[in-house]
Amino acid sequence: MDMEEIERKFRVCGDVFKTLATKKMRITQGYLCSAPERTVRVRLKGDVGFITIKGASSCDGTTRFEWEKPIEAEEAVQLLALCEEGVIDKTRYVVPNGNTCIEVDVFHKDNEGLVVAEIELATKDTAFERPEWLGEEVTGDARYYNAMLSKNPYKNWGGLEKSSTFVV
Repeated sequence: MDMEEIERKFRVCGDVFKTLATKKMRITQGYLCSAPERTVRVRLKGDVGFITIKGASSCDGTTRFEWEKPIEAEEAVQLLALCEEGVIDKTRYVVPNGNTCIEVDVFHKDNEGLVVAEIELATKDTAFERPEWLGEEVTGDARYYNAMLSKNPYKNWGGLEKSSTFVV
């Protein structure tokens, strides 16, 4: 298993990505630990559970240690009950894009209205096709980290920060 995750995040313009998606799934996730230097996440992705440990992000926000293991769905449900306040609820759309895929998360509940795309890359400098619906890059902006959204949900953002976000 690769222990390093390299990804870039973007806001999303419009909802054309939904017509291009080849897969769609509901995700519920919570954090047993959401400290900036490490997070321990529990996720229920459809009917499969996962536990994930992530290290601190690099200075530019593109790279960090990641370790993930599948667990039984029932175990994930039990662990979600132990998580910190602020469980994340979202629908993920998987959109093929050249040699890779873009994952677009449409958030629900306290993060309703927020739509963020992520693309995982082989290296920080890997070139990729950039579809028109991929908006402003927000890689490294901690507000968009799921662990941060669990503590400071989108509904609490105010002023310029929220009004400049693209929504569907």
